Amino acid sequence: MTKTRFLPAALAGLMIASPAAADEAQKLITILTAPEPQTQLMAMVLTMNAVAAGAEARILLCGPAADIALKAAPETATAGQPPKGASPQGLMKMLMEKSAVKVEVCAIYLPGMGADASVLIDGVTAAAPDAMGAAIVAEDTQVMSF
Repeated sequence: MTKTRFLPAALAGLMIASPAAADEAQKLITILTAPEPQTQLMAMVLTMNAVAAGAEARILLCGPAADIALKAAPETATAGQPPKGASPQGLMKMLMEKSAVKVEVCAIYLPGMGADASVLIDGVTAAAPDAMGAAIVAEDTQVMSF
């Protein structure tokens, strides 16, 4: 019985605190380097859920994970994964189109493969190291790394 007496007071306290927290959206940077399609997809799923919860997100793709940003991406980036048949690239594109999530590849990715931005899907750009570094250390930013 005593637990239920405290529940309304606790809920009221949360309701009072919520509007202040809602004024500033949490920022999230997802850094993805893993080559495994399941890990890549899970990074997109968690980013999508963070956006649905109110976060402003951006994604940094480096190393083998940046291949999901290629127009001619490997099959592992475009093949559907269980349980819902989503692919890493498909979910990334959805985040870009429906949630305005900014997707960038590491600055050394394109030079490392001897290519330019024309090989990337529309909307993906190369990250500016100084801007990305500042975003990573910003006080209101959380970083998820895979």
